[in-house]
Amino acid sequence: MNPSDQISGVFANLNEAAVIQIIIIIAAAISLIIFFRKIFSWIADKLTGRYRLYTLASVPVLRFLIIILAVVMIIPRIVEPTFENLVAVLGALGLALGFAFKDYASSLIAGVVTLYEIPYRVGDWIEIDGAYGEVKSINMRTVEIVTPGDTVVVIPHIKLWDRLIFNANDGTPNLQCSADFYLHPRHDGSRVRNALTDVALTSPFLKLENPVKVIAKEEPWGTLYRIRAYPVYPGDQFEFVSDLTIRGRATLIKLGVEFASVPSNVWGKKA
Repeated sequence: MNPSDQISGVFANLNEAAVIQIIIIIAAAISLIIFFRKIFSWIADKLTGRYRLYTLASVPVLRFLIIILAVVMIIPRIVEPTFENLVAVLGALGLALGFAFKDYASSLIAGVVTLYEIPYRVGDWIEIDGAYGEVKSINMRTVEIVTPGDTVVVIPHIKLWDRLIFNANDGTPNLQCSADFYLHPRHDGSRVRNALTDVALTSPFLKLENPVKVIAKEEPWGTLYRIRAYPVYPGDQFEFVSDLTIRGRATLIKLGVEFASVPSNVWGKKA
């Protein structure tokens, strides 16, 4: 048999009815994806805490299921539904993806792994390759985050294979924040810790059911004090840290505490 005849025998004889059916399936899949994304976003806005996060996280799972269902419905209308034909088409598709779209295919596979392992969800605050922000959308190939500067960063799921992914709240409404104070060694440590604890407990952004800790660490240049606490809502983290920093500094000034001169190479180090 002529090779061209073998190839043509794999595909079904497309007619006008089949083409119309395929168009309807694609249009219906797109409409369902848009519908579920909007309705689940609307529902999530009415919820708080972990229920909101779980609702948002279900959107990419539903989108993936709708796409799989659409593909399953379209293939029999394009390919003669026999085992040999399906193996031939899937094998050819795999080779094409392997050579021409290696990175793209890897991102797609990583996207499927993401739906299974869930290293991040919609509503999580994550950092990948120095980009930090809230996950707004999880697509088949990429994840979109919005940074504190209101910049959208699109990150391929392929980063999942060989990059560290930092998840600040991991699907929960609990996101720990910290405010640092660098003090001269001549001070009363107990008074400073008590004062900074009071600053945290009186913040309007504080989530009271989570613990407040004030950690002290001695350094060659002085003493580092770090408030560790949780805001009511993860999106309030920057207002929360600003409130702790401004009121904490004012409180320490009232106590007559002298601030340390910190070398530039220690800024940002974790306690």
